[in-house]
Amino acid sequence: MATLENVTGPTKSWDPYTRGCPSRDLLDRIGDKWTVLVLGELGKQGTCRFTELRKQLAGVSEKMLTQTLRALERDGMVRRTVYPTVPVRVEYDLTPLGETLREPLRSLTDWSVRHIEDVLTAREEYDARADGLQPSPAANRGWPGLPRHLARAASCMPRGYA
Repeated sequence: MATLENVTGPTKSWDPYTRGCPSRDLLDRIGDKWTVLVLGELGKQGTCRFTELRKQLAGVSEKMLTQTLRALERDGMVRRTVYPTVPVRVEYDLTPLGETLREPLRSLTDWSVRHIEDVLTAREEYDARADGLQPSPAANRGWPGLPRHLARAASCMPRGYA
């Protein structure tokens, strides 16, 4: 006998921590560097042509911008409007769904600006520690031809492994 639950199935839980969940793909899309920058630029400027976006997003290739815009259009966050002129004019703007991402992405952008000095300091400290690791003489014992990067890794192993 068909019940409502059998027909509709259980309510889906969109958990990005579950392998294969489509929300994980969406999170990957939203977290992409160019997605964040494209959505931010469209949020600031409003409707933009491709060349305007490319000028504003220093470093983006034509191919990457095209791929990003297509993916955002597919996901319903960006609207692409083609005008039948010669030459053809194409404009992009945020959809209502894309507009809902403006505030969360603005918060991430603000956080990155506020904390970039802390992150750069942490990177420098990490790199200094990593560069300061010298392979111990025992790390290469028994393996005369061991490449330096493997000897360095061996020097970080607990005693008794090297």
